[in-house]
Amino acid sequence: MSIHPYPHRYQASAAAASTGTVKVTSPALPELVTAPPPQFDGPEGVWSPETLLCAAVADCFILTFRGVSRAAQLPWLGLECQVEGTLERVESQARFTHYACKARLTVAKGTDVEKARALLERAEHSCLISNSLGGTRTLETEVLVEPRDQA
Repeated sequence: MSIHPYPHRYQASAAAASTGTVKVTSPALPELVTAPPPQFDGPEGVWSPETLLCAAVADCFILTFRGVSRAAQLPWLGLECQVEGTLERVESQARFTHYACKARLTVAKGTDVEKARALLERAEHSCLISNSLGGTRTLETEVLVEPRDQA
């Protein structure tokens, strides 16, 4: 597997009527249905642009960790990432001001835990989605050691 030369281009489209949900599409991908979040009087249980943004940060973190851990030859069993984005009014504009990332990595007994923590930090600093956003970022990590290899 190799990375294609830059620039990379990604396409997405959205369409909606004057009320109701928005359909988000991209070539060869399943359609997503979105709506405003409940904080903006939207319905519960529907993806919103705000939740999609936080999901993109979490997803990118995990995919970036896959790459850096593979390059560093660090085996691992599982990774969970939770991202909370804080939306505030700044200079009369609503904008995300902070992204708090909580990552829980599970490794097998005998794994170098400090190396794992360092690679989690590297993944956070290398995530292209996070690096493309304004606002501050924090990372809280937890490395759990399984008593035996689960592979």
